[in-house]
Order: sequence, then C-alpha cells, then structure tokens
Amino acid sequence: MLEQEPRPQGWEPAQDPEEPHRLAAFLRAHREELLADWKGAAHELHSRHGSGEPLGEHLSALLDGITEALAHEAHGIPLQLPGVLSEVHALARLSQGFALHEITHEYGLLRGCILRRLQASAIHPAPGTLALLDELIDQATMRAVQSYSRLRERTLNALDGMMQAALDSPDEDTLLQRLLTLLMESAMRVDSAIILLREDGTLRVRAAQGLEAAKLVGQRMRVGEGFAGRVAAERRPLAVRSASTDPLLKEEALGHLDLHALYGLPLMDGDYLFGVAYMGSRTAYAFSEADMLVFRIMASRATALIVQAQLHAREQAAREEAQRSLAMVNTLLATSPVGIAFLDKQLRYLRVNKTLADINHVSVEGHLGRSVREVLPAPVVTQLEPLLQRVLETGEPSGSFEFTAPAGLGWPPDRTWLTSYYPVRTEAGSLMGAGCVVLDITERKQAEQALERAISFREQLLAVLGHDLRNPLGAISASAFLLSRAEGLGEREHQAVERIRRSSARMARLIDDILDFARSRLGGGIPVTRQPMNMAEVCKAALEELQVTFPERQLLFEVRGDTQGEWDPDRVSQVLSNLVFNALQHGREDSPVRTMVRDAGAQVLLEVHNQGDPIPEELMPRLFDPFKRRPGDQRPHEGKSGARSLGLGLHIVRQIALSHGGDVEVHSTANEGTCFKVRWPRRLN
Repeated sequence: MLEQEPRPQGWEPAQDPEEPHRLAAFLRAHREELLADWKGAAHELHSRHGSGEPLGEHLSALLDGITEALAHEAHGIPLQLPGVLSEVHALARLSQGFALHEITHEYGLLRGCILRRLQASAIHPAPGTLALLDELIDQATMRAVQSYSRLRERTLNALDGMMQAALDSPDEDTLLQRLLTLLMESAMRVDSAIILLREDGTLRVRAAQGLEAAKLVGQRMRVGEGFAGRVAAERRPLAVRSASTDPLLKEEALGHLDLHALYGLPLMDGDYLFGVAYMGSRTAYAFSEADMLVFRIMASRATALIVQAQLHAREQAAREEAQRSLAMVNTLLATSPVGIAFLDKQLRYLRVNKTLADINHVSVEGHLGRSVREVLPAPVVTQLEPLLQRVLETGEPSGSFEFTAPAGLGWPPDRTWLTSYYPVRTEAGSLMGAGCVVLDITERKQAEQALERAISFREQLLAVLGHDLRNPLGAISASAFLLSRAEGLGEREHQAVERIRRSSARMARLIDDILDFARSRLGGGIPVTRQPMNMAEVCKAALEELQVTFPERQLLFEVRGDTQGEWDPDRVSQVLSNLVFNALQHGREDSPVRTMVRDAGAQVLLEVHNQGDPIPEELMPRLFDPFKRRPGDQRPHEGKSGARSLGLGLHIVRQIALSHGGDVEVHSTANEGTCFKVRWPRRLN
C-alpha cells in the first residue's frame, strides 16, 4: 500500500496537473519493455562484477510503485514508495555479496532506462514531473542504502561477537552456548535456539538457549526424524509456520514449547553433514528475510568455529584434562569458605587449605606430612580420630559431627564446627586416604537460637491476642448487646451502647486480622478446614450478624443456583465480613451494600458491591498488599465512616481465597461502583 508523504522543501508542481498521470500511463504501457531494458543493462553490470542475477521481481514491484505514485500525484496526493520494496532488494543483494555502490547503480540504471524510453518515444515531461520521478527513485535508493547498511552492520556485529566468543570460550560447549546467545541477541523475536551435532550416526542436542533449554540438551534423534532430522536428511534450509501443530515434527520437546515459526539450517563442512541449527519463535509465524540471512551467515561461521574447536580439543584433551583437574582442586582449596583437607591412610595431611589451617591455629606448611595426632590438641584428636579411622576401615563416608572445642586450648570460645569425613579413591577405585570438610556453624547456631526466641515471643504474643484480649473483649461485646436490649434507655444512652458494640466488633476484627496475618507470614499460609456446606446459608448468617452491628445500613442478599461445596465456613464468614465492612467504610451511606452468591460451574462466586467513590487507579496494583489503605482517607487507618483499619482486611481476604484454591478480583468505576468477586472452587483438586 502506498503511504502519503509531505512534499519536499523546494518542490514545485508541474505546470500541467495531468502530466504526471500521462507519465504514469506511459510507464504502464511500456512496463515490459522497461523491465527488459533494465535486465539487459543490469546483466551486463553483474557479469562485469561477477555478481548474481538481476532481481526482476523486485524491479517490477518497484516500477509499479513508481507508476502508482505518479498516478496519485495527478490528484494532488503526493505519496511515497513502500519501504519493504527497497528492504527486500537490499537484503537479497547483501546475501549475494553485492557492494553498496552496485545497489545504487542498479537504481541509476532504472532511471536511465526510463529516460531513454521517453526520449525514444519523443515524450518530454516537464521538469517538475521529472523531478518527481527522480525523487521517487532517489527515495528507493536511499532506503535500500539504509537497509543494506543496517543489515550489514548487524551481520558484522554478529560475526565480531562470534569471533570474540571463539577467543573467549574455553571449550566447545561454552562456545556453542555463546553462539546461540549471540543469535538470540541478534534476532529479537527468537524464543528458542538449538544446535545439534552429529554423533555416532545420530543428532544430539549439544546446546540450547531460551525455552526449556536445560530439558533439550542431550536429547538425540535420527537423521530424517522430526524437523532437525529432516533438515539433516534434505541438507537444505527448512521453514515451518506452526511448529507446535505440524505433524512432521516428532520431537516431543518441541511440541511442548508452543512454537510458531521454526527455521533450520544444515551445518556443512564441505560435503560432510556436521549438524543442524535451528531457531523458533512463539510470537512470529515467519521469520523475516533479514533474520534468516543473519542466521545463515552465523551458522556458516559457526560451523567453521565448531570444527576448529573440536580439532583443538582433540589435540589438547589429555593435557587440558590434567591441568583442569589440578586447577579445580587448587581453586577449591584456595577459595572455599569451609576447611578442607586430604589425608593418607596413616592420617597424615597431604593437602590442606588455609581456612582449615586457621581453624586449627596451625599454618598450612605445619600440617603437610604430619599426622592428626601431631597437629591437633589431644582433646580434639579424641573426638575426631575415631571418625577418620572408621572411614578408612569401612570405605564409607561418616555422618556430620558437631563439636565445640574444649576449654583451655586457646581456641576461640563458644565456636561450633560441623565436620564430615569421606573416603578418597583412585580412578580404579582403590582407597588412598580420607577427606575432611570442616564448617564453622557458630553464626548458624546463633541464628537458630535467635529464631527460637522469636518464635517463642510470637507464640506468646499470639496467645495474648487470642486469649487475654479476646476474652475481655467478648465480655464487653456481650454486655453491650444486653444493654442494647434493655428498656428505658434514652437516645443518648442507646447511641453510646451502639458505639461500644461497634468498637468491640471492630477490635475483634483487628485481632482476627493480626492473628491471620501472623499465621500467613510466619506459618506458611492461613489454615483452613474444608467441610461440606452451603455457602448461601453461611453468608446469610454472617450478613444477619453484620446487620445487627450496622442497623442503620441496608444490606441486601441474593442467591442464584447451586451453592453447595467444601469450604471452611468460619473463613467464608470472615471473607464476607471483611468485604462488607470494607464496602460500609468506603461506600455511600445512603446506598445499600449488595451481596450475591451464585453458581459458576465448578466454582461458586461471591460478589460484594457498593456505590461510592471508585478506588484510585494507582492503588489497584497494591490493593491486596498488607497495610495498604486509600490515600484519600482523612486520618491513618480510617475510612469514610471513621472506623479504624489496619489495612489487613483485603489482604486476609485474598489469603483465605488462595488457601481454598481460589482468587479475588475487583472492579471499580464511578458509574458502576466497586465490586469484589471471590471465586471459590467447590472442591480442591
């Protein structure tokens, strides 16, 4: 589709507004001759430079675009060419190895062919019309140059990264992973990339990046099996638009990745099939030509790097293996935060790291060649030597042994260590000695003791909240209820009694919320006891209690369908009470709070709705976080009605819903009000 573009600065229209239209008609009438002229001229150019064949299909589309632009210009609508035409041209030429000046020369040939054909036909367009023609061809040239330059820079950056990866990678597997990382960085829509190498007649996944990469590494498949096997068998690039549903894909792992686009290439070393590389995308059904070109170039270079890496690995395998093993042991001993030692069968120290030397208060050199009895104090030897002897006798590792140094040795007081011993064997399996690991666990023991004290304090606090506060609060609430039924109370006295009842109810809710919050944070969630129940009946009873507490407010209740299921009735009542209390706090006092319980198939839906100011949009993402309140409240912990709140009610609602396998959501607008919806699965699977 052609897109509108403003006229360039300094552009002047042709004197005859119909002249661009006549030029467009000329181009349509001589389309085939112009294409033939250009192909002839371009073929001569490419033959002289040893380049590829002219792109006739691209040129015909470009010529059609110029024709359409001129035709629309006749109606006063200056347009630009679709950018994809030049991008396709630049991509194709880059893949064929064209230089940038050759691409620009091709557009110059098109300009010359049009002008010569006009001259041969004795047609002389006005300068303004020729300027428009020049502008369109220059526009196509500029876009092709930009696309070529961007793609060439992208390709060179990828190749530079590959060379750097080859220099930095210590082994073949690391190289393969880094090459795939570069691929995914070069193509934004790649979600999975895999390299399979040919081993023992099969294809084995040697490297993977992206989706479920760890599960894919090591899998094997035969040549001809699945997508990678088909690429290997046909030895040509293959593309698939919906990998997750394509019947030709036999790899089980690919079916679970939900990939759409899939593009694979054979890795060839001359005529020898070296392996297969492919990339996949969950978001795209087809990779762009640019992505596929970069992938082909990178795969070609990767093949050479892999071959080189394998040759180098085979030449250096034995020496590097020995050096690597020694370096690993030395590094482990030098940097390990735990004490490590190796001893021979006579319990003489062969290797010891500085950490253990510091624990023993003897230098590393003071250990080497000496026995445990010669290095450690006698009280410590008495505890540890039998464990080492048992390892040498049984050939089995010992369990962990925790000990504290006896007093009077000059070691730091109150330090605790955890030791373990294990047999050390040769590659053939013969026992050559014992290994020792010593870990200072003093801080851990102190942390455990602090945690025990914190847990004890928490239990005491919960006991105070759950018993020492709730019992007198219950007495207050009961007494207030009896007073409210007494005869002869004046209006003022009746209001005072109602304030006492409401305050005690609020305080009871605060205590419940604090207890549940402590359980959810410290005990792994709010406990629930599921049992068969009718949610409508439980909700109705809870609303009746709330109605007594708030006699001046209208609480409406509606039931639809089957509301049977297995839930914790006390927790259901708690959820409803918190939601209704929230609605009473923040809803309009002259509007009812509506509660609905309805059948939703495998779930029962509980809805609480109120009219009033909507919840601020910025508060929505954190609405169910603990201690979150509406910023518009005049005082901390207060809602509209002045009832104090800790900001835990909605957090508890969500935690209870999650404990039942459900969830809670909220919708709030100025017109429709605020509605909380809690989904309760009837049964927990």
